[in-house]
Amino acid sequence: MQFRHEYKHEINYADMLTVRQRARAVLRPDESALGGRYIVRSLYFDSISDKALSEKLNGMAKREKFRIRYYNGDTSKINLEKKSKINDLGTKQSCSLTSEEVEKILSGDYSFMAENDKRPLLSELYFKIRSEGLMPKVIVDYEREAFTFPASNVRVTLDYHIRETHDVMGFLNPDCLTVPVITPVILEVKWDNFLPDIVKGVVGLSDRRTTSFSKYSASRIYG
Repeated sequence: MQFRHEYKHEINYADMLTVRQRARAVLRPDESALGGRYIVRSLYFDSISDKALSEKLNGMAKREKFRIRYYNGDTSKINLEKKSKINDLGTKQSCSLTSEEVEKILSGDYSFMAENDKRPLLSELYFKIRSEGLMPKVIVDYEREAFTFPASNVRVTLDYHIRETHDVMGFLNPDCLTVPVITPVILEVKWDNFLPDIVKGVVGLSDRRTTSFSKYSASRIYG
């Protein structure tokens, strides 16, 4: 697994307009974006004791969380993902799921996950469901604008209009009712080995500090 640098910044709407204008001038828009943006829907898992939430709130340097995610309402392409972090370094593992498999997970039928040699991440989730009591806890929706830069595999994203619901059974329902989470815009910057100066110029804002903001945690606490 390759770990990448990951930094998040809480910014206001005026800052977002500034970064967006700069990014459009020198960075490439994400090819998956429709009309410059796309909609992200994630289903987050946590243990009975809310281990992932507690580790985040307590600032643990090493932590992980599982989620299921799809984009723009397209349930024909769904991924199971595991995000791992060590301080400000992060990595992501993923594998595909069918909507039928997601329906089984939502209903508590995990039998198909028990032995899955071709998708070891699915087997890992199954083990942690059994050993740690992992279960779906919250749905998080948001809009994202994403830009890339080839040197050092840079990715810059702007996330806003964050919404949530604890009605996890509605994950595949496009009409599932969600409510706003009171949060700022989140500017996230990821890169491999170094952050190019041209990107620093795009994301550089005065009086904006790096934050450990988590859409999952905010949705659990403030939603």
